[in-house]
Amino acid sequence: MNYDYDLFVIGSGPGGEGAAMKAAKENKKVAVCDEFPLVGGSCTHKGTIPSKALRHASQLLMDTESFHGINFQTLLETAESVILKQVKLRRSFYERNMIDVIDGRVKFVDAHTVEAASSSGVTNTYTANYFVIATGASPYHPDDIDFKHPRILDSDKLLNLKESPRSITIYGAGVIGCEYASIFRGLMIKVNLINTRSQLLSFLDDEIIDALSYHLRENGVLIRHNEEYEKVEADNNGVTLFLKSNKQIRTDYLLWVQGRSGNSKNMGLENLDIKINEKGSIEINSHHQTAVPNIYAVGDVIGYPNLASAAYDQGRFAATHLIFGKCETRLVEHIPTGIYTIPEISSIGFNEKELTEKKIPYEVGHSFFKHLARAQILGRTTGMLKILFHRETLEILGIHCFGYGASEIIHIGQAIMSQNGAGNTLMYFINTTFNYPTMAEAYRVAALNGLNRIANVPLLKNNVD
Repeated sequence: MNYDYDLFVIGSGPGGEGAAMKAAKENKKVAVCDEFPLVGGSCTHKGTIPSKALRHASQLLMDTESFHGINFQTLLETAESVILKQVKLRRSFYERNMIDVIDGRVKFVDAHTVEAASSSGVTNTYTANYFVIATGASPYHPDDIDFKHPRILDSDKLLNLKESPRSITIYGAGVIGCEYASIFRGLMIKVNLINTRSQLLSFLDDEIIDALSYHLRENGVLIRHNEEYEKVEADNNGVTLFLKSNKQIRTDYLLWVQGRSGNSKNMGLENLDIKINEKGSIEINSHHQTAVPNIYAVGDVIGYPNLASAAYDQGRFAATHLIFGKCETRLVEHIPTGIYTIPEISSIGFNEKELTEKKIPYEVGHSFFKHLARAQILGRTTGMLKILFHRETLEILGIHCFGYGASEIIHIGQAIMSQNGAGNTLMYFINTTFNYPTMAEAYRVAALNGLNRIANVPLLKNNVD
């Protein structure tokens, strides 16, 4: 059968872009369809790009303490300029690779046919040999909370806020909640951060969690752990959050960032027996195939790890599999986590809690930024680099960074951890010459610190400080 396209990609975010570009490079006829008229998906328009642009502007304000005439709307304007540049760039990628970009909301008719209803009201039908669903995710909305009220926000609605609040309650202390807590404090807005768990970001290393908690509180964020909401009441002047602990918190706005749901509804997937879990995430196999083999799913619509970087790789892997029938996915075993709080956090590999549970003999090497010449020059002395390594083989097991440039610094460690055999050991950092002064030098300092903790490993004295 002759299809309109070899591959029809639904969603133009990182996952969709990765799949489309890989297929186009292999000379396949490709289309990308998105219900939003500008390409880039939620990553560009609602999530990663705007929040990180806001975070950078907020950091600059905290550094300079120049708040006169600056408010949340000023930061939003800065973010908008970045978004437009990204849209222009990403659109050029599709044009250069001769990928058709279609405006429309997609619904499956059968395993090889979809209908796309455009914003103008016109519905067109398209056929394809393969499909990749990359529709992303949206903020979760409990049924008992009125998100139509102008003072009750989610992370999408926040970007349309018309005034700068004096106070805000953030319900949900996950990655998004912690990032926005940092952003708002940078604007000297009073922040209540409500955490339903006993600690922040429990998937991180405990030492990093403690550092984050300390610096959020030091910056003026009021954190409340082990709390759950009873109800929410909003009026023209503010929002009252009633907690099950009998606390009442009154602020100008409520930002709800407790969970996200996969954008899988009203796509006709149920009629194809494609399985969707309670969070709206599409279930897939190890090759990103759904229950229908020619229909793949990637990115936030499949759930964990909910990272733009991972979504792009997943898109590439899915396209490679549908074209060649196989794909090397080894590198996704070491996906770094980047959290853009102030200061920022990044990590890769195991943390101490996980290594302890696995009974793996490990040791720790630290480098504190306050001791690095480059950090002192930059005035960025808050933070540290932490290397976890096997006591006997010196294999790198995990790297955790907190502070300036953490999301950049982590990639040096990622490159070493991806090496096989002796290439992935602490000795690489000890025997490598780093530029001085640099933040990257933290690896050598941490490696030497860790090696000094091991009494039974023979060392050349010249190698140890």
